[in-house]
Amino acid sequence: MNVQPILIPAIAEDGSLYPVEKLAAHADGLFHLAVSVFVFDGEHLLIQKRAAAKYHSGGLWANTCCTHPHWDEPAELCARRRLQEELGFSVALSERRVVEYSADVGNGLHEHERVTMFVGTADRAALAVMPDPSEVEDTRWISRDQLHAEIAAHPELFTAWFRIYAERHPELVF
Repeated sequence: MNVQPILIPAIAEDGSLYPVEKLAAHADGLFHLAVSVFVFDGEHLLIQKRAAAKYHSGGLWANTCCTHPHWDEPAELCARRRLQEELGFSVALSERRVVEYSADVGNGLHEHERVTMFVGTADRAALAVMPDPSEVEDTRWISRDQLHAEIAAHPELFTAWFRIYAERHPELVF
């Protein structure tokens, strides 16, 4: 079986986009596009524990979901696609803002991303969360205070980007 590499949008110095293979973007620390999704039920955020076998940050807690748009895929379509692929549900999403960060994510890989943030709401009692086990090991709903207490006590249990979001952009996390 011949699997084609996933091409994602990288950002050139002049701001233009060009296609690059996803693993190469991380191995070379290239500036590229990404999306992050945060689904809330009132004061609680749905977070996921990434599958241990993921190519980076496996077994760590992260926001509801995150990914990279495919080449020429609009950010909102990407966010909705990935929410369905990873967690098996869809909700209405609204774009919140765009942030940039850079972080070592282990295994010799580096994230340097311009991230479009999306927020959605759901009634967790009525929401059927069906994680894809190859992507997501576990999910849970967490309050703002509990999240910040857990990150302070055990930052190593959370992905680098989620810790950055909680520290630099708390208005996005809650």
